[in-house]
Amino acid sequence: MKKKNFDRNFLRVILITNLLVIIPLILRKPPIKDWLLVYIYNAATNGIVDKALTTYEVVQYPSRFLPKLFRTHILFDYLIYPTFTVLYNQMTIKDKPFAIVYKLILITFPAFLVELWAVKKTNLIKWNKGWKWYHTFGGVIIKSLITRSFIGGVRLIDSKQQKVIPKS
Repeated sequence: MKKKNFDRNFLRVILITNLLVIIPLILRKPPIKDWLLVYIYNAATNGIVDKALTTYEVVQYPSRFLPKLFRTHILFDYLIYPTFTVLYNQMTIKDKPFAIVYKLILITFPAFLVELWAVKKTNLIKWNKGWKWYHTFGGVIIKSLITRSFIGGVRLIDSKQQKVIPKS
């Protein structure tokens, strides 16, 4: 019972910290439309990927928010990871490819250690069917790079349109 209470309290603290501290800080930095686009794109694709992983029972979340409505970890999929991705994109907005990759590895590693701790010491995440730490770490790296490429492509298209169509 203590473990279940700890898991729930841990999720509550993460939720409150994200909503009241982190999101207001990251969404103040311009260009806000880019950060909202990154957030929405990341949240939508997280939902799709996590739905597939939980449907095939590769990953399970025994302790989660709204367990009767969702089999996925909605807090991570729609709040924590999209927030992390916005922060990462803000940190690398003007970087070259090498810096983008090494900053991603540096920022992902501590979050990954928290997930490893959660797998071993809590009832928040359960890996099944041969899922290992490197699947999670590699998946987050690849998914973050895809999101970074997506917003980079959007910015490129936007800058080309602004050159073609002068503002009046």
